[in-house]
Amino acid sequence: MQFSCKVKLPHDQRASLHELFGDVIDHVEIIEHSWFAWLHVVAAATTRRRRIYLRGSAEEFFADPKLVLHEYFHVLGQWEPGALTVWRYLVESFRRGYWDNHFEIEAREFADDHFLRFRALLARHRSSDKPDIQRV
Repeated sequence: MQFSCKVKLPHDQRASLHELFGDVIDHVEIIEHSWFAWLHVVAAATTRRRRIYLRGSAEEFFADPKLVLHEYFHVLGQWEPGALTVWRYLVESFRRGYWDNHFEIEAREFADDHFLRFRALLARHRSSDKPDIQRV
């Protein structure tokens, strides 16, 4: 059995996300193997203000740049400014379903629009001696 664990961003992810979002990324906590994410049944990740809860491992999450962008956008572009709340998300999902929920559409569009730049930033910041993911 794996337990929930907070992880730190690897250097290349942190530097790349910093270029896209700024210093606010330092306020986001990532929790892998989260029971909270498991409660969301099919979601690979779920978010709340300043938190990303992963169903699986941090390694799987960081290996998917579009998912990283998608989840960081939920936190920094929707939760932080107050546009996204649990109530609004539930109402929107009930009215339109998951795929057509405007919060999900907006996050997918952000990830699509910034994917190539993010991937290029990751490549630039990646080093041969990159440290392993740190669990705290």
